Amino acid sequence: MVNDTVDFNTMKELLKLTDGNLASHMSALEKLDFVLVNKQFIGKKPNTYFEATKLGKAAFKIHLDALEKLLKQS
Repeated sequence: MVNDTVDFNTMKELLKLTDGNLASHMSALEKLDFVLVNKQFIGKKPNTYFEATKLGKAAFKIHLDALEKLLKQS
């Protein structure tokens, strides 16, 4: 949520995931309308980048709020 968009390779490196693992997770998030997956070509190379949707941002905020509440109970 720090960046408006992030490309596939950057996300893969940050999360230390394989191509297939990241692709399957992002596909699941796309089906829930939490992320928008944009595919384009830069020259002859494919480039995929992700962007959180309004619904995805709201779900993430709910998740963070739940974690904060859990931590405060400890």
